[in-house]
Amino acid sequence: MANPFAKSRPANSPYAIYRAGDMTWHVLKTYKTIPNEDKDPYARWFVAAKSAATFGSFELGDTYRRDVIRYGRLVAAEPAWIEAMQEHGFIAHGHKLPTPEEYLWQVADA
Repeated sequence: MANPFAKSRPANSPYAIYRAGDMTWHVLKTYKTIPNEDKDPYARWFVAAKSAATFGSFELGDTYRRDVIRYGRLVAAEPAWIEAMQEHGFIAHGHKLPTPEEYLWQVADA
């Protein structure tokens, strides 16, 4: 099975957005499929990350998937991301989230 999230995206069009306090991760690419990530404690995602430590700007780079999932809360995701995460037990079925585009519009209006 091919990785549906292997193609890099720009920071303003992520596959998913996770938040923890003032920390925000925009997931721009994954390097492995979810079943292969589950087997690898060092699985990483390419993200745009922003926090007080980055002075409100996004910094691009790899981060460990386990850290994003452990500490972050999924606040927005593309339908394919939600479906994949539900299939592998990371999100309850029927869980509704805005798309990243919808979420970013809401945040911009706040």
